[in-house]
Amino acid sequence: MAEIDFMGGLHRSTKRDYLARVNDPIFPKHKAASLAKKFDFDYWDGDRRICYGGYKYIPGRWEPIAKKMIDHYNLTDTAQILDIGCGKGFLMYEFSKLLPKANICGIDISSYALDNSKPEVRDKITLGNSTSLPWQDNYFDLVISINSLHCLHARDLEISLREMQRVGKKNKYLCVESYRNESEKANLMYWQVTCEAFHNPESWYWWFDLTGYNGDHSFIYFE
Repeated sequence: MAEIDFMGGLHRSTKRDYLARVNDPIFPKHKAASLAKKFDFDYWDGDRRICYGGYKYIPGRWEPIAKKMIDHYNLTDTAQILDIGCGKGFLMYEFSKLLPKANICGIDISSYALDNSKPEVRDKITLGNSTSLPWQDNYFDLVISINSLHCLHARDLEISLREMQRVGKKNKYLCVESYRNESEKANLMYWQVTCEAFHNPESWYWWFDLTGYNGDHSFIYFE
C-alpha cells in the first residue's frame, strides 16, 4: 500500500469560499446537502451552490490522470479496469482513448449520471452499488474509486472496501476526503454535501486494516 497523489492538482485547481457555502441564503448547507444526496440533477447539473453546478466533459481535464495511472500500473490494451463511483464516465472515456482495446467498466448509483454519461462508454457503466459489485473475485487489473467511498456510512463503507479488495487482482487506488487538523476538518464540514465518513488519515488506515484493503490511496484536504 502506498500513498500516491494522482488527484491533488485537480482538487487544488478549484477555488472555494467555505463560509459562503454554509451561509448561502437560498441554498444553505443543510438544504444543499439534502438535494445533493439524491445524486440526481441537482447534484450533477444544478446550481453551483448545491454541488458541481454543471458536471461537463472538459477535454484534457481527466486525460493526464488516466495517463499517470496507466504508466504507474503498467497497464496495457489487455487490461481490465473498474471505476467505482464513475459518475458520467469521463475518466473511463480517457482510459478508453489511451487503451482502446482494454475492458473499461464503471459502476454508479446515480441513474441520472448514467443517462447523461459520455456516450462512448455508456454501455460499460452498470447502475449499482459499491456494496455489491457484480464481478467475480480477482477480475480486474486495476480498481479505482475517486471521491466516492467517503459518501458511505460505516456499515456500507466496510462492505465496499472489502468488495473493492475482492474484485481486484493487485492494483487498486482510492481517493477520499480527509483532514489533518481542526481547520481542515471545519473546511471539510463546511464544503462537503455528501460526505458521511469524516476521518483523519489515521482513521482511514484503521479502516484499511479492518477490511484488508491493500491498494494505494490518496487523501483530499480542504486547506
